[in-house]
Parts: sequence; structure tokens; C-alpha cells
Amino acid sequence: MVSTDWKYVYGPVASRRLGRSLGVDLVPFKTCTYDCVYCQLGRTTCQTTLRSEYVPADKVLAELKTKLALGPKPDYISLAGSGEPTLHARIGDLIDGIKLLTRVPVAVLTSGSLLWVPDVQEALMEADLVMPSLDAGDEAMFQRVNRPHREIPFQVMVDGLADFTARFRKLVWLEVLLVEDLTGSEKEVEKIAALTRRIRPGRVQLNTVSRPAAEACVRAVPVERLSALSRLFPKAVEVISDSPSQNPLPTGLAAVTDQEILDLLARRPCTAPGVAAGLNLHLQEATKRLHALMKAGKIAVLRKDDDLFYQVPMAPADQDSY
Repeated sequence: MVSTDWKYVYGPVASRRLGRSLGVDLVPFKTCTYDCVYCQLGRTTCQTTLRSEYVPADKVLAELKTKLALGPKPDYISLAGSGEPTLHARIGDLIDGIKLLTRVPVAVLTSGSLLWVPDVQEALMEADLVMPSLDAGDEAMFQRVNRPHREIPFQVMVDGLADFTARFRKLVWLEVLLVEDLTGSEKEVEKIAALTRRIRPGRVQLNTVSRPAAEACVRAVPVERLSALSRLFPKAVEVISDSPSQNPLPTGLAAVTDQEILDLLARRPCTAPGVAAGLNLHLQEATKRLHALMKAGKIAVLRKDDDLFYQVPMAPADQDSY
């Protein structure tokens, strides 16, 4: 019998941007260069710019090989998870290793905070899609929204985004996530839009908060205003819909363990439909399993607008107001 005690691989996740995305986690929980006010995983507990082999690359690849053999085939393999994946010193070796295992395209979901580092740029060259972020238009707002490590000045970060995008010959999709009462105004978005003219990504994806955030006071920008703000950018912008992925589920429902559900929720709070779509469960089965895990005290539920999100409870952290 194949072990399902996954340490590094989770999902697939029903992603609004990538369809059914199989996640690979390359750093310990909340090891990150930023401490974003909107982060769905809470406050950063290990803020660093130190690149290291945080998890063993050979074990990650072995686990991924096993997961892929069990199927179904995902739309993407996403290097993302519990923190900033480019902090892993062997991310380039991991991308090369994944390419030997499968033809499923590899996406790197990154804050973009280390793309100014030559070794990081080089390591990502064999990825199929790199998805960095730009959430602010100047240093002051960068400090308020992303709360970066002190070794990452705003202009250095932006220069890195532009330099990497100019070098990378495949897809770069730049996510701009707006927060109400911080970056959700025309004035702030104009600053961000001006920077995208220099960065020149293949696609800009305009997004807002859709899950419970690190700071309770963080609120979403209304979708009608997102659409209006999208017109400030020099090229057509994709406004990310909050609706579930339209990708049809593969035929044949999977046998999913409680641990796989917990592994997913530890890295990405989800609604019951999100769990069902990602792990290929009937909605009724997903709901039943979530209720059982909640009754056992293994997960908690949070309300965001009209949706209920399930997550693995996190240790409390000091909460500073932004």
C-alpha cells in the first residue's frame, strides 16, 4: 500500500489562475521574505533572506514522483506553499528534476522579492511560468502592505522584477493584489500601473483579498472597482474572478485521506467546494469529512463575507496594526 503521509506535496488545489494545481512546498511554514497584511496563512514567523536547502530536494522529488503516479494529472505543478519558494537554494535543481518526471508544466508562485539576486534568476530559467507579485507603487506603501525584510528595498525589488522579465523567455504573469483603504484607490493603482510599463510582464492579473487575512482589518476591493481600476494599466488586465475553477474534474473520484485534507488546509484555507474541486471529492463527502475534522478539533472554520473557510489552526502570533 502506498503511503499518503505527504510532507512536501499537497493538493491538487482548485486554483483561480491555474486550474487544478499540484502544490510543492519548499520551505517550513511561514518562512518568508515578506509579512504581508493580506496573507492567508497569518503572520510570518521566520522572516529571512537566507537561501538554504530547507527541505531535502531528493525527498521532494521522490514524493512528487509517487504522487504523480497515483493521478489524476494536474494542470500545473506549482512551487508555492507555506512561504517564499525562491528561498530554497536548490529550486533550480528541483525544477530540472520535475522536468525529468513529467511533462506537466511547472509554475513558480513567488513574491518576486528575490528576483534581483542573479542566482535566483538563473535557477528559475527552466520553469514554464513564473508568477511574481507587485502590491505597491512606492516604498511607503510597500512597507505598509508587504512589510518586507529590511534587506529588500522597494526599488531593488522592482529592478529585479524588470531584469528577470527581460531575461525570461517564457511566461511571466504579474499579480497585483489590492487591499481596500490601502492600495484600492486610483492614485495608488496609477503608481503600480506605471511600474508595469517598465516590468512588461506577459500578463497582469488584478486580484484582491478572498480569504481570511493575517490582519483582521484587511478588506477586499469590490469587484466593480477592480474592473474600473484595471483600465489604468497600459495593456488589458485580467481581473481574477472569485468563482470556482471552470476546469472540469477528471472522471473517477479519488480516495482521499484525512491527512491529505489537513495538508491542503495547512497551506491554503479553502471552502468545502474548494476542497472538493481540488482533491476530486463529491461536495457532500468533502463537507462530511470537514465537519468530522472540525469536531475532532483538527481544523477551524472562519467566515469571510458569505463564505466559510476551513483551515488548520495556527499558533497565535503578536498582532501589530498596519
